[in-house]
Amino acid sequence: MPTPHTSMDHDDPPGPLQVRTVWISDLHLGTPGCQARALMDFLREVDCETLYLVGDIIDGWQLRRSWYWPQSHNDVVQKILRKARKGTRVIFVPGNHDEFARRYVTHNFGGVEVVDDCIHVTADGRKLWVTHGDLFDGVIQCAKWLAYTGDTAYEFTLKLNRWFNRARAHLGLPYWSLSRYLKLKVKRAVSYVSDFEVAVAREARKRGVQGVVCGHIHHAEVREIDGILYCNDGDWVESLTALVEHADGRLEIIDRSDALWRQAAAPVARAAQAHVDLPVSVAARNAGG
Repeated sequence: MPTPHTSMDHDDPPGPLQVRTVWISDLHLGTPGCQARALMDFLREVDCETLYLVGDIIDGWQLRRSWYWPQSHNDVVQKILRKARKGTRVIFVPGNHDEFARRYVTHNFGGVEVVDDCIHVTADGRKLWVTHGDLFDGVIQCAKWLAYTGDTAYEFTLKLNRWFNRARAHLGLPYWSLSRYLKLKVKRAVSYVSDFEVAVAREARKRGVQGVVCGHIHHAEVREIDGILYCNDGDWVESLTALVEHADGRLEIIDRSDALWRQAAAPVARAAQAHVDLPVSVAARNAGG
């Protein structure tokens, strides 16, 4: 009888990346596009006082269409709960894909606090408004059916991207994101990203804070917009990025996208090794016979 899978993560030593705060969003657990293994590596590596989950952690839209929940996704959830048990303050700000969690605002689940949005004060005294950002997306607010259609098209693009990058790995080429390329090259997509960033920064100004941290558009960035510090922590589908705050209040984007190349290249390397080893093993058998 096979033994049930258990995580090998129960007694993690302190990670090498020691920071004050971590923001991650758009994990999209429950979809094939979620890079759960790379995310687990990051969560093992980082130690922080506060971990913000800035929306679209679980993809309720996709799970309603078809159930997809491998063990690696469950491991991510267990790792986050383990961090909460060990003293990390974990704050969950739901997004549009996990909007079902908004009905549980002010509740606490296993040490995870659920809030609509919140204010984070950095070590150097700056106030940052933390929100997923979907409330400033005109498509989500005014034409939700179009957002659902776009989500389906996005999933198709990600599937195409996985096949494309397997071919690139065979050629020894690094990972390349098709969807990110399209966002940066298609004029309407560029305009959409810019409009979103300006709208979020404008709302932060109205709230009297110095900056904002959000997710939603899968585009990691730290920049100033009209005197407001705009920070987007990216995603764990194509960018593999997180925003961290160091002990002195300095903010930095952490990029783990190289993990996608290593993941794609590993089967190629194993296949190449098997191809090399085969004649040796055959020769050895022949010599022995």
